[in-house]
Order: sequence, then structure tokens, then C-alpha cells
Amino acid sequence: MCTYATEKIEVTGSGKGADGWFSVDRATVYFDHPVHAPAEHTLNIDFLNPEKGPSARVAVELTAASARELVQAIEKALASAPPELRE
Repeated sequence: MCTYATEKIEVTGSGKGADGWFSVDRATVYFDHPVHAPAEHTLNIDFLNPEKGPSARVAVELTAASARELVQAIEKALASAPPELRE
């Protein structure tokens, strides 16, 4: 079943694609059927810079369990950094 629930946010960062590094300014997160991952449904995250065209995109498809572990790992990594660096 597709939820069609999609979250779009502005981000500041960089991604690496086939042509090297590029800036990313948007992320799209949704739970749906994957294109490549061997799972029925995955949490899909696309980091992109639409102004640079379709090749300026990094896509990730994670199982729900892996996505939850990633969220915990991100929170732990951020919590371990000094507060003044987390702005």
C-alpha cells in the first residue's frame, strides 16, 4: 500500500554523484515501493539541487528498521558534538 505521504524540506549540504560533488538544497523523504532495494517498502530519501538538473541527486532506499537505526545514529552523533557546533 502506498501512503503518498511525502515530506519536503530545505537543507544545506553537499552530495556526491557520478560527476563529483555538488551542493544540495532540498531533501524529499517518503515511504513507498523502492526502485532498487530488495524490500517491499522502504523509506526513500532524495537529496537534490533541482537547479543543477536531474544528475544533481543522491537517492537512498532504506528498510524501516535501517531508517530507524539511522535516525538514532544521527541523534547520537549530533549530541556528541559541542553545542556551539550544532547551530
